[in-house]
This record gives sequence, C-alpha cells and structure tokens, in this order.
Amino acid sequence: MFLLRNANEDDFYDLKALASNVELINLPRNEKKLKELISKSFHTFQSPSKDLSKNYYLFVIENTKTSEILGTSLIHGQHGTDEEPHFFLKVGQEHKFSQSLNTGFVHGTLKFDYEPNGYTELGGLILDPEARSHPKKLGKQISFVRFLYMAFHQKEFTKLIHTELLPPFDHKGRSFLWESLGRKFFNMEYMDADKLSRENKEFIFSLFPSETIYLNLLPIQARETVGKVGEHTLPVKRMLESIGFEYTYEVDPFDGGPHFRAPLNKIKPIKQAFSKNPKFSQEKELKQKVIIELKYKEHLFSACECECHIEKEDIYLSQDIFGLVKENEKVRGIYLSF
Repeated sequence: MFLLRNANEDDFYDLKALASNVELINLPRNEKKLKELISKSFHTFQSPSKDLSKNYYLFVIENTKTSEILGTSLIHGQHGTDEEPHFFLKVGQEHKFSQSLNTGFVHGTLKFDYEPNGYTELGGLILDPEARSHPKKLGKQISFVRFLYMAFHQKEFTKLIHTELLPPFDHKGRSFLWESLGRKFFNMEYMDADKLSRENKEFIFSLFPSETIYLNLLPIQARETVGKVGEHTLPVKRMLESIGFEYTYEVDPFDGGPHFRAPLNKIKPIKQAFSKNPKFSQEKELKQKVIIELKYKEHLFSACECECHIEKEDIYLSQDIFGLVKENEKVRGIYLSF
C-alpha cells in the first residue's frame, strides 16, 4: 500500500535524497532548513497558527512495504505578507496607433508588482523518478491529498489558492527570461537570486525595474517562454485547469513561470468532497477511485488511494482498507478522477 501522510523527523534522510534530485526552494537541500521545514510542518498539523503565513503542511507518500518515501507535496498557509510580499510581473498589452501613418501596434508588456495580502500556496511537488510511471499514478495521489486535507480544514486557508509553475529552461537549466532581463539588474545566478528572495526582499524592491517592460525588446526565446510551462510541467498544468485553476496573467519576476489561482470552494475535489458511512461487502464492484482519510494513531494525518463503491450515504470498501477506518465513524474523502 502507498500511504499518504504528514512528514515527520524520521523522514529526514529520504526527504534529503528527494531534494537532491531537484532545485526547489520549498524542499531545500540545506540540511538545517530541511529539518526546520519538517519541524514547522509537524507543529502545523498538530496546532496550526492563526498567522497563516507561519503554517506549512508537508505531505509524503510512503511505500509501506519498504518504508521508502517516494514523493512530497506542500501547502503554505499564506504566501505574501507585509513583511514578505508576493512578487510578480503582470502580463499585459499596450495598444499604439499613429493616425498620420495609419499604422498601429499591439505590444506585449510586463509590469512589476507585489501583493502584501497573499494566498495559500501549493508547491513542493516531487516524485522519485523511478516512481513516475507507476500504474497507481503516485504523482496524482501526492498532489491530490492536499485537496483532501484542505476540504475538511478550510478555515486554515485563504479564500484563493495559488500555485506557480516552472517555465521552459535551456539545456543547461538556465531561465531564458532571467538571462535576458534579471541578470542585467541583479548580476547574480538565477538560483542564487531565487534563494535570496526567500530571506531578503529588499534587493528586489531596490533593483528590479519598476517601469513597463516591452516584450519586443527581449530576445525571442525569452518572449516565447513568458507564461509558458516546461514539457515536464504540462501534465500538472492540464490537471490544474481540469479542476478549476486559471492562469492569472501573472508570472514569476525571475523566470517568467505562470501563476495559477482558484477559489478554494470552487476547486472540484474540494467542492465534491464527501463524508460517508464505511461498509464492507464482497458483492459490490469496486470501481470508483478515491482518496480517503485513515486512522493511523502514529500519524497526525494519513490517507490512501483506493477503489470503492458509493451509494447515497455509504461507501463500500475492500476488506483490507475497511480495516484501516473506524466502522462507527464517517469516512472523509475526495474523488481522484476528473
């Protein structure tokens, strides 16, 4: 079985190994910061702060046969505060027309802006490369488990849910927008600037151009990647769009990756979340794929993907899954197919 649950300190070495495969800020390679994230997450699941920006929910997917952690996902309670605003470039257009020449142009534009009263953010989605082709769709499981948790803890999150996707990079892993724009104003590597931005926002305010940026002045490769996603991120984009997320016409100011957002109560898995009476029957055909919450005492939160049959207020489960829920308590879950 693949168990979806909150991360704990025993997961540190597996998480460190996963972090070494990617360069993501919200699953840091730095051991101290990774331990701090695991600790923050554990305390958040245990007792979330009223200051949403302090809350981090780190989920893992565990192969219970091997005890190996195969992937992670994250919810940050609020990204964007007065102290640490949410920065973005607004993608727009500017119309120019000359009557004397009877000629006009439509210019693509970027405009730096920020939001001090931000949003709950989804991030940290990582799956071990060897697990990506698993028939159980482990990537979708570890992604969707966040919606299960959010569906039944909505007061812990903002009304709008935000996520940022990665754009295309060149063969050396460099950002086309950064190389043609950011580097000219910051004189540092993309990842160095991205890491620094998590701890120091002053340099962004002080050095980033505040006037309108005309896309036509940038190299074609930089223009073509603004608001686009990389090949490996396309399935994530399609999934988000299928459940209610929309492109905001805002992009990351460093790499041009698109920002997507959706109202919490309009996200399909959350909107269609259910709470039903558990039952076991060998006569029912179990076809519907769902993620349901389990009752593991050693974890603050746990869940799993399973097949079931739903009738009105009842959910019929296989014998092994039925043994992992409490017979006299309702089962909380979300549908996995959209």
